[in-house]
Amino acid sequence: MAKEEYQDIIDNLVSDWNKERPELDASAMQIVGRILKLGKILERRAGQALKESGIYYTDLDVLATLRRSGQPYELTPKQLMKSVLITSGAMTALLERLTKLELIYRASDPKDGRVKLAGLTQKGKKVIDTAIEIRFQEASKSVGMLTATQQKIFVALLKTMLAEIEDA
Repeated sequence: MAKEEYQDIIDNLVSDWNKERPELDASAMQIVGRILKLGKILERRAGQALKESGIYYTDLDVLATLRRSGQPYELTPKQLMKSVLITSGAMTALLERLTKLELIYRASDPKDGRVKLAGLTQKGKKVIDTAIEIRFQEASKSVGMLTATQQKIFVALLKTMLAEIEDA
């Protein structure tokens, strides 16, 4: 079956709404619905790929943020929250779990003793360095069906959408 002939759940959704409520314009769901579906699929694939490293996708997010922050690989929970898409309550639980796994340590911030920094342990650095390679390989596989030109166009379109929607 040619890709143009392929009918997915989003085509069915739009077709159904066009029949049931023809006065509504459901065409934007051709994009939004697929982005939402792709997000779920890509997150699930990333989670599966990370299983062998022994960490979850949310763990990767925090560990990777610490790792890419550069030495001494320490950030405040507030700084982590800017980079990770979870609630503050979930962040607290996640930091506690990563501490128990000895992937991070918690230490008082020398600038403000009331703040507890999260820092990457040697074990954590080793785990994230392995896991991020797996993650990047999975990401490459996920876009491998697109040519380099298609990828550049897709990046530009997604950035345009994000810039407009985030500002709103």
